[in-house]
Amino acid sequence: MGLTHRLITSDGDKIPNPRVIRQTERKLTRAQRALSRKQRGSNNRAKARQKVARLHTKRADQRRDATHKLTTQLIHENQVIAAESLQVKNLLQNRSLSKAISDVGWHQLTCQLAYKAEWYGRDFVQIDKGYPSSKRCFHCGYIADTMPLDIRRWDCSACGTRGIDRDINAARNILKAGKAILAGADKLRHHEQTTVGHTGG
Repeated sequence: MGLTHRLITSDGDKIPNPRVIRQTERKLTRAQRALSRKQRGSNNRAKARQKVARLHTKRADQRRDATHKLTTQLIHENQVIAAESLQVKNLLQNRSLSKAISDVGWHQLTCQLAYKAEWYGRDFVQIDKGYPSSKRCFHCGYIADTMPLDIRRWDCSACGTRGIDRDINAARNILKAGKAILAGADKLRHHEQTTVGHTGG
């Protein structure tokens, strides 16, 4: 999950961020300025407040609608979906990125994927936030010491793979880790079932 692109898939698809907040930000800014100029307690101030509230509601509805369409498509097209875990509350403390992060709606995205996966019998898993998806080479597993955000393509010094797309590489690592988690959970369930069956016999 990202800011420039809302999602990057392991197949290499980069789904753009609809930027709902930016689309309505100018109208909202004008409406809020108009509200601040109205006299307190006046009918005009009440009308201006209602207009601001409507714009906030419209923006939220647009974001929710875009998220529903995206998550429904992902659920219908895939049996297994893995996503990274992000500390959204901590990231929102960055003032320079808070609007962009709110616009993307990562939390809403993962929540919808979780319950829709349950509805349609798909597997959805989130990877631990400490997993080095961007620093790990998908081809050989080598983990780089650092991976600054300005590096969008990198060369693996271990296997010699060159020009690795940072985001696609991370997406493939996340899917691989997710499948490993699900496989481990299946083995554990099988072990528990056989143990119970043996004890019962």
